[in-house]
Amino acid sequence: MPDTPRFSTKEIDRIIQMAWEDRTPFEAITYQFGIRENEVREIMRREMKPSSFKMWRKRVTGRRTKHQRYRGEDVQRFRSANQKD
Repeated sequence: MPDTPRFSTKEIDRIIQMAWEDRTPFEAITYQFGIRENEVREIMRREMKPSSFKMWRKRVTGRRTKHQRYRGEDVQRFRSANQKD
């Protein structure tokens, strides 16, 4: 991955956790870790078993809650204790 910073195991685990959560938009991952959606996909592809990666891609493809711009105004912001201020 070009220009992608090296992450600790703990940070990679958190990126995967956030990407797997249905209601966490990719923009939240970008905000916290400074990486774009395509870089998240590359991390997921590299770190997960192929079958798990395929299942995740199937789940997030077209999912409105994974993109901030498609979410309704009624979706409230949840802030995990693990997120940066």
